[in-house]
Amino acid sequence: METTNFSLPITRPISFLLRELDPELRPRERLARSGAASLSNEELLAVIFGRGQQGKDVLTLAHEVAGHLSSLLDMPTLEDLCHIGGVGPGKACQILASLELSSRFLTRRRKVRIRKPMDALPLLANLRGRRQECFSVLTLDGAHQVIKAHEITVGLANQSQVHPRETFACALEDRAVSIFIAHNHPSGSLEPSTHDLLTTRRLADAGSLLGIPLIDHLIVAEEGFVSLRERFPDYFEPAKR
Repeated sequence: METTNFSLPITRPISFLLRELDPELRPRERLARSGAASLSNEELLAVIFGRGQQGKDVLTLAHEVAGHLSSLLDMPTLEDLCHIGGVGPGKACQILASLELSSRFLTRRRKVRIRKPMDALPLLANLRGRRQECFSVLTLDGAHQVIKAHEITVGLANQSQVHPRETFACALEDRAVSIFIAHNHPSGSLEPSTHDLLTTRRLADAGSLLGIPLIDHLIVAEEGFVSLRERFPDYFEPAKR
């Protein structure tokens, strides 16, 4: 999946107060007249914010936020954004909601093909930084293209309960040919637990019976990820009866 470039240069000074700009040059009016693509990243953020904070106009705030976003490799967290002066929980939530909506709509329009485990990571960025263990399923078509991403369960700090019924319900609804699953480790460890391996085996067996094979199971943490198929391929083979 392509990542948004937040580092486009701004084409005019940002020190002006928005109200001091010619109405024709204000971001909202330009967006209405020429479309969102005509605006810089700072101007788009200014439209989202609507106004700045005391002592910091909206364009200056937007410039600082755009600079921060350009330095990140993954989706920012609420805590990350709130560290920027002038960004409180309200504005941070506006940014996160805008990024998530953009990601969902782009994913729907641009089919992501899973050829290797790393191809799935952009769709699983929401798992990183979560304080509870969360379990997600990517449903795939016959060309290994992602149909939809589903968050199935949210559990405790160190475990989430996963059942084949919930896991494959979304696959059946999406008419998927196969599935790709992932969960996070809030502890940061990438070592699979016995529970992780048993869950993999259980879902692989269920997928074999349903004719919807399990392609891989990723463990995601702040520092990276691990593919259980690469490390434990036997757990993906049908159990011998």
